[in-house]
Amino acid sequence: MAQQDFSIALTRPGGGLMATVTGLRTLDNTVAYWERIVGAVAEQRPKWLYVCDRLVGDELAISEWRNLVDKMKGRGLEGMRIAHVKPSGMDHLEYCEIFAREAGIDARAFSDAGVADRWLRYGVDEESA
Repeated sequence: MAQQDFSIALTRPGGGLMATVTGLRTLDNTVAYWERIVGAVAEQRPKWLYVCDRLVGDELAISEWRNLVDKMKGRGLEGMRIAHVKPSGMDHLEYCEIFAREAGIDARAFSDAGVADRWLRYGVDEESA
């Protein structure tokens, strides 16, 4: 695995788990931060997960998102809501949402943190707000 150039901050607001990731966007870094999240989920058993992806650099390819979801499948992310937020724009993240749902993971991709928070906590999105 290549050298990792990212950081992740994990907090526990209101029974959930919030992860904020910064640094360089690479497939290795993305897999590594999800590995850390999966470990924290197994240890802390949160009710929901909010991931704020502030990585910079070239977007992952659609095939890389599928590969990532395949690696996370069956590792404890099922059974909770997951909001994956990319404030800089979604790029191919919507494909990750599709692949996650196919894998039985209740995940949604967002570019707006407020919309993500409402959906995560209350099931309300921009169409029903």
